[in-house]
Amino acid sequence: MKLKNAYFYTLREDARDEDSVSGNLLVKAGYIKKTSAGVYMMLPLGLRVQNKIEEIIRKYMNEAGAQEVKMPALIAAEYYEESGRMKGFGPSIFKLKDRNNKDMVLGPTHEELFAYAAKSHIKSYKNMPFNLYQFQTKYRDEPRARFGLVRVKEFVMKDAYSFDADEKGLDESYRKMFEAYKKSFDEMGINYRIVKADTGVMGGLLSEEFQAIAPLGEDTLVYCDECGYSSNLEVGKVVRTAKTYTEDIKEKQLVETPHCESIEDVAKYLKIDMADTVKALLMNVDGEFVVFFINGERELNESKVLKLLGGSELNFADDELIASSNAVPGYCGPIDLNCKVVIDEEVLEMRNFCCGSNSKGYHYINVNPSDIKYDIVGDITNTKQGDLCPVCGKPLNFTKGIEIGNTFKLGTKYSKAMDLQYADEENKLQDVWMGSYGIGLGRTMAAIVEQCHDDKGIIWPENIAPYKAIILIMSSKDVTQCTIANDLYRKLNELGIECILDDRDERPGVKFNDSELIGIPYRITVGKKAGEGILEFKKRDAQQPEELSIEEVIERLK
Repeated sequence: MKLKNAYFYTLREDARDEDSVSGNLLVKAGYIKKTSAGVYMMLPLGLRVQNKIEEIIRKYMNEAGAQEVKMPALIAAEYYEESGRMKGFGPSIFKLKDRNNKDMVLGPTHEELFAYAAKSHIKSYKNMPFNLYQFQTKYRDEPRARFGLVRVKEFVMKDAYSFDADEKGLDESYRKMFEAYKKSFDEMGINYRIVKADTGVMGGLLSEEFQAIAPLGEDTLVYCDECGYSSNLEVGKVVRTAKTYTEDIKEKQLVETPHCESIEDVAKYLKIDMADTVKALLMNVDGEFVVFFINGERELNESKVLKLLGGSELNFADDELIASSNAVPGYCGPIDLNCKVVIDEEVLEMRNFCCGSNSKGYHYINVNPSDIKYDIVGDITNTKQGDLCPVCGKPLNFTKGIEIGNTFKLGTKYSKAMDLQYADEENKLQDVWMGSYGIGLGRTMAAIVEQCHDDKGIIWPENIAPYKAIILIMSSKDVTQCTIANDLYRKLNELGIECILDDRDERPGVKFNDSELIGIPYRITVGKKAGEGILEFKKRDAQQPEELSIEEVIERLK
């Protein structure tokens, strides 16, 4: 690509409205451009990077025996109604009607259509196993699009679906996809962890995520260096360090706590440890008022709560919903509370704790599990620093990650819903076993930039970079420099080495800054010594350039 007559631009200042390093750099370097919240143009350089990522994934998907297809993005809503997922997606699914008033959606994911397609092929056990995949645009109406390409409303996903006759077959198909994912991300040079995760709206038997390690990651990863255990915070089993109580069980006592509406204020006012308090969270679970009670030091885990209650949406309760009970916000407690009460397992292990009294300005102290009534008990909080590994009992570690891929053992969930069956060896009808496997291409691109950059710009891995080398002409008016640069550009392209020729009539400083901002792996500078056959050669992350002959530059790049 010769820049003089190409679509190419960079920004001199940081991008506005970008809250991540990757979002800022990709916009600033002219790879992407925001059109609205969570929706981006993929510009020429960005599309080349996305295509490189796509080709790496495609290579390993094909090696694993998967076949590529293309499903529509505009889908009749009846498929999601049939599977029961229309309610599960809630407001995140884009809905519309065609001119005949038929309900349609923009596909958030494609399990239903792949199951429908599989029906045409699967008649007996002899028609399996097989795996179909696609690169397709997905649409999800995110309530808060952020972090550039990490959390968007429109994105390209590679999604694959395996079909097997039994669980053993699914295990083998899952293993093949799992290995294909590891090979793909390894080739891209991404630093990642594989963690257990919540199956969420996808459902099924098992979910694992490929998480790129990055400080801005939306997910918190919990892992153990001792035994290798790892999980997403949303499903991490809480194993607390056992607390030793030396005091006897006391009688509960009502105490005045004026103007103390947070558990932090209560603990400070009564001069007690936060670990010896129980706080209330007044929530709306699919329209039902539910109060959750957890240790004052803990945080409620939304995924665990929805799974425990079989709910689909969790929000804070409004005044109208709270008014249906005797709960008093800021002073709510589990004693004589007339609504659904869910408590965390840890509360049952506590002794002589403090909690609300359902009377404004008062709390109870010295409360014990025998004093309270509840409807449901479960593990409903997040793991925190100091908790122990559920496998080996050693202290856990925490880091942040960006989910770039996920794998699901769906089991027979969708085949039962979509009536996807086959005749077994005894000619009896059985449900097909399915797996689902996804990689977000935009998220992968963003994760690479989060991990590969410096204060000057992006540092692309060689096999992901839009071009391998960039040739800079220091003076576009110097005939010798222009002749040598164009000749080198031609030779490199003939050798299959993708390169950019910066032949713009710009100052050298602008060209240097742009080459580092866009992150091309190798820079060749054609300057004053070009007439002597000497060029400058610099790797993007090297401190200083080298002086090489034209032949040495070509050999180095080869």
